[in-house]
Amino acid sequence: MFALVDCNNFYASCQRVFEPHLIGEPIVVLSNNDGCVIARSNEAKALGIPMGAAAFEYKKCFQENKVFVYSSNYALYGDMSSRVMNILSTFTPEIEVYSIDEAFLKFEGFDLYDLNHYGIQIQRTVTKGTGIPISIGFAPTKALALFGFPP
Repeated sequence: MFALVDCNNFYASCQRVFEPHLIGEPIVVLSNNDGCVIARSNEAKALGIPMGAAAFEYKKCFQENKVFVYSSNYALYGDMSSRVMNILSTFTPEIEVYSIDEAFLKFEGFDLYDLNHYGIQIQRTVTKGTGIPISIGFAPTKALALFGFPP
């Protein structure tokens, strides 16, 4: 059995770890040159701000809706990713980092485990240890875990 762990709104969640007053507030993170939106909190998504939006075209929207706008901070995101992956590696010896905010976990020999309960434990441990909320889904293959199982 495989699990796909995905950090929720990762870059925005990283900002919230160090600025908790941002919880519940709309956040966007901009690309290297602050040209376009590369990450959004759920609150920013609800405002209709699309991924890849040109920042200059949404400046008025950001101001009117009190959107917190951040330049990307890849050193921070890399450090937070390492913290998440280190915690995930304590739950199974087989972890494959898929991207900065996603990993596959393999659960071979875990037949006697209640994986739903184990998934909740993983979720709580990562969030408590890092402040980063995650989603986790189990499937018999990586492909099914990646694309959602069951459909």
